[in-house]
Amino acid sequence: MLDDEILRLCQGDQPILIAGCTASGKNALGLKLAHHFDGTIINADALQVYAGWHILTARPDADELSQAPHHLYGHVPLLTPYSTGHWLREVEAIIKTTPKRPIILGGTGLYFQALTDGLADIPMISEETRRQAEVLEADKGRHTFREILERDDPEALITIDANNPARTRRAWEVWTETGKPLRHWQADTAPSLVSKDNVTALHLSHSVDWLNERIEKRFDLMLEAGALEEVQAVLDANQWDPHHPSCKAIGAAELVLHHQGEITLEEARDAAITQTRQYAKRQRTWFRSKMSTWNKVDAEAL
Repeated sequence: MLDDEILRLCQGDQPILIAGCTASGKNALGLKLAHHFDGTIINADALQVYAGWHILTARPDADELSQAPHHLYGHVPLLTPYSTGHWLREVEAIIKTTPKRPIILGGTGLYFQALTDGLADIPMISEETRRQAEVLEADKGRHTFREILERDDPEALITIDANNPARTRRAWEVWTETGKPLRHWQADTAPSLVSKDNVTALHLSHSVDWLNERIEKRFDLMLEAGALEEVQAVLDANQWDPHHPSCKAIGAAELVLHHQGEITLEEARDAAITQTRQYAKRQRTWFRSKMSTWNKVDAEAL
């Protein structure tokens, strides 16, 4: 059931955005809203777009998919380049063609930011530059990009999450590829796809302890559902590349190490749960910074 406050917030026909940490219940809320408002669900999770990870990214199962239209889940082959720009163009096409109310949900803050603030038209990063980044990261560590930016382009760290190695690496790649800092491209941003004033924006809030318990239980359910076999299938298909964004699914690297005999299953489980909790902490930091005006919904009461 949906409580009266959520129903009040969602009155009208504007798109509904649902942001929340991993394991916070976004899919369940999205389905309830889709039933009530005749909506279509659009994925805003950067890892759920990839075909290889059904279990480890907690994509909707067959029963959930049958209850409402779903878009942008598992449609991108592993190791295929896919950017925020790709996602935004696909969302635009769906919104323009569907008669149903868009319900866009996920945990990738950058997707929501691009949706409501617009996206800079940054040139594609070449394979050569990506390989340079991989070599640098392997040689110096994940935090080397922040150190380089602190030395050569400290202003870049003002506009990104400087504690996120993926963001600092991205800034380094853009600088190396184009010869211009990331903020140069961000200053030339296209208009937003949807206006902040014409959406219902919901942010799932919760206690840390509540979410940590759910994260642990969910990973155990993933193991029961066949997460080990899913990882083995990716290895067998020669689709495992730890440097590719598609292979950043939390738990994947740990289970690969288990398959290779380097750690026990219990060690892989514990490491994956710890990684997931750390990821949720980074999500909370992003949401507090970028989504302070969104309507808070008590996830524990849903």
